[in-house]
Amino acid sequence: MVSMTSRKGRIRMKQIEVVAAIIHDDEGRIFATQRGYGDYKDGWEFPGGKMELGESPEEALKREIWEELETKIIVEHLVQTVEYDYPKFHLKMHCFWCHIESGQLVLKEHEAARWLKPEDLDSVDWLPADKVVVKKFLCTV
Repeated sequence: MVSMTSRKGRIRMKQIEVVAAIIHDDEGRIFATQRGYGDYKDGWEFPGGKMELGESPEEALKREIWEELETKIIVEHLVQTVEYDYPKFHLKMHCFWCHIESGQLVLKEHEAARWLKPEDLDSVDWLPADKVVVKKFLCTV
């Protein structure tokens, strides 16, 4: 997280860079999680979190999914990087196509989770930045 001041003294929006896992299964379903905390509690998102200093996006994603879901994932490829202005911060979110290597997807930080078929992706109330990814995905299915 970085808060910056411009030369004219105006404070620019806080910048947050995160990673997100679009976890898919053999049936073509996508794993969605519902936030259990914070300003965006109850919103649906792709699981993930903030990158730590010195981590690659892939390393950060593997760490975050282990911490949040006690699951090891295989990161396949970058799907999209979304930049979105929330009211209090600017989000840069790197979204990766992933599948489960091992683990049972234990919800440690989320309220709920669902496996969604592509045609059901719009059945949950996605957070705004995640909605950008969902819309792109629906256009390609």
